[in-house]
Amino acid sequence: CEIFFFFQDTGLHYDRYLREVIDFLEKDQHFREKLHNTDMEDIKQGKLAKELDFVGHQVRTKLDELKRQEVNRLRTLIKAKQDAEGGHEMNHKALLKQFEYMNHMNPHTFEVEDLDKLIQSATNDLENYDQKRHEEFKRYEMMKEHERKEHLKNLDEEHRKDEEQHYEELRKKHADHPKINHPGSQDQLKEVWKESDGLDPNDFDPKTFFKLHDTNGDSYIDEQELEALFTKELEKMYRPNLDEDDMTEMEEERLRMREHVMNEVDTNKDRLVSLEEFLMSTNKKEFLEPDSWETLEQAPAYTDEEMKLFEEQLAQEESNLNQKNSDLQKQKEELERQQEKLNAQKAELHQHLTEEEVRICPYLFQTRG
Repeated sequence: CEIFFFFQDTGLHYDRYLREVIDFLEKDQHFREKLHNTDMEDIKQGKLAKELDFVGHQVRTKLDELKRQEVNRLRTLIKAKQDAEGGHEMNHKALLKQFEYMNHMNPHTFEVEDLDKLIQSATNDLENYDQKRHEEFKRYEMMKEHERKEHLKNLDEEHRKDEEQHYEELRKKHADHPKINHPGSQDQLKEVWKESDGLDPNDFDPKTFFKLHDTNGDSYIDEQELEALFTKELEKMYRPNLDEDDMTEMEEERLRMREHVMNEVDTNKDRLVSLEEFLMSTNKKEFLEPDSWETLEQAPAYTDEEMKLFEEQLAQEESNLNQKNSDLQKQKEELERQQEKLNAQKAELHQHLTEEEVRICPYLFQTRG
């Protein structure tokens, strides 16, 4: 049942639906038995989804109910978004993308196509998830640098020099930390064994280490359990509440470490580390004699060219925004002129009507007087 461990804590917008479907499928004995005889590649190719036809009626009924609930949830969210955007018609392609992980043409029953779409969507989305996080971090770093430079532009020469000196001091303070062990190496794991597990490094045993850090006891070290192993290394570089240490950068470093170890150890690419994979990795040269680890400060998130393009994009966005504001201001002024003209016409008409009434009924107005 590796596929279900693979989909733990996905962070996807349909995560709850995915988990509930998985939970009920696990309750069917036939389906659960098929899992043990189906490898990850066959699952991705849709072979497992076809077994849904043999799942018991009670589970199928519950899956139908889950799908109807999920369709209603999506419809509610889409309606709320549409209302928030002033009732404007939504982009049709964007709308359909919200339903990619199910057969939206049949909103009532959960079929083989639904399970196949759910597995395919979750697999593809998870494979792209880390890349999206990296891109978001790159943008974060470039925006931080852009704002720093903009701040410097607004200072006089003396204060600008002081600010640049302060920035350089913070950068040096951050870089002044103990040696960072290569993630997943013998040295790194022995430090966890000693500092976190309270055991003698001379007694380090890979099999025991694996069992200690398989915290949920499922016989795999998943991505969350793996990331927890890097806490001691990250604490060498990052401390909360210090100006020189950025916690967003710490999480990016954690992600980089996890990706590196998974690439080295996870041989079947199911985003899980089995005991067999782990023990095999401890015999490799990379485990026993690793290269030094290149941290974020040594491996910038963006190139000079990327920064240049980013600033050009910001400048264009600002120009577009200014143009839009200018157009809106002109429209406002034009509306105000039209309103003034309309008010003048109304006043003129009122005056004309009053004069006409006086001309036609002079006695009436005298009486009123």
